[in-house]
Amino acid sequence: MTRTRKNAFIATAVGTSLVAAVVVALAAHAEAQKPAAVKAPAQQQSAPTTVQLTEAKPVNSQAREEVTGSLEPAKQLALGFEVGGRLYRISVKKGVLVNEGQVIAQLDPEIADAQVAQAQAAVQAAEAQAAVAADTDSRQTELSKSGSVSEWQKNSATGQAKAAAAQVLAAKAQLAQARAARRRHDLKAPFSGVVVSAPDQIGATVQPGAAMFTIEQLDPLTLKVAVPESARSLIKLGSKVHIEAVTNGVSTDLATVKTIVPSADPQTRRIPVEVSVPNKDGRFTAHTLARARLALGKDEVALSVPSTALASTGGDHVFVVEKGEVRKVAVTVLERGAQQIVLRAPEPVIKVIDNPAVDLTDGAKVTVK
Repeated sequence: MTRTRKNAFIATAVGTSLVAAVVVALAAHAEAQKPAAVKAPAQQQSAPTTVQLTEAKPVNSQAREEVTGSLEPAKQLALGFEVGGRLYRISVKKGVLVNEGQVIAQLDPEIADAQVAQAQAAVQAAEAQAAVAADTDSRQTELSKSGSVSEWQKNSATGQAKAAAAQVLAAKAQLAQARAARRRHDLKAPFSGVVVSAPDQIGATVQPGAAMFTIEQLDPLTLKVAVPESARSLIKLGSKVHIEAVTNGVSTDLATVKTIVPSADPQTRRIPVEVSVPNKDGRFTAHTLARARLALGKDEVALSVPSTALASTGGDHVFVVEKGEVRKVAVTVLERGAQQIVLRAPEPVIKVIDNPAVDLTDGAKVTVK
């Protein structure tokens, strides 16, 4: 064998050996990867979430509109004197209950009383003059029958008698005016209510019409709310309404719808509704916020579930479990309470997941506790 052929033979053998070694190495690597490939799915699978179910109880309910509004006095008025003068007496204090017609303050009546006395004296004088004139007229009439006085004298006496009678009427009118001015020195409550503002001292000069007292009728109160136009035909006058104060949670089921305004607010396009709220025990405070649950329509069969079972992300819904998988059911909430929620579901629901996790989704595998 020549030297050249010998070298070629050696190179060929070495190349073949290298190729074989690479093939063997690749095969070994592929074999080593097989267990990992098989084990990967098992490592990615997570354990099913454990959930707790709670019963959805059938109840009779009706659709309700929950709205918030302001509790206002049934009557509220700022009071002042119609005439001017010096504040002479304050008969009430802030926070007390006054009755209709009760005097709550008085201006100095000295001048007004004198004017009344003067007018009374003028009436008495006019009546005396009228009596003399009437007597003269009567005498002149009798004398004219016998021809002792002329017709002119008779007519003159009659005219003086009539003028004297007119003076009596004018004097009585002046007396009535003086008495009316005197009455306006006494400020009276126009209705029964609570004095919520009043002057702290007397002696100030009061201008006519200046507001000095504020009286509010706090039983009942009036809750003013607004509802969608679609709810107007479903709300009935006189229907009972549940009212709950926003701040302290006091409530009543005895409130009634008293007014439904047949005209929408031009800005909000909502219908104003007024609810009369009984407040004899003073549990509600005027000028505070309260929630009203207005009944809409007739009773219907609904479901009551704990408030913790309702999820609202993406719309109100609950979760049910079917064959170990979660399914989302959209619902319509009829009543929202602190502990229970009354809702309507589009399908029969027996049990729902209580306290569902935020990331719980349709199709998730779960186990029931």
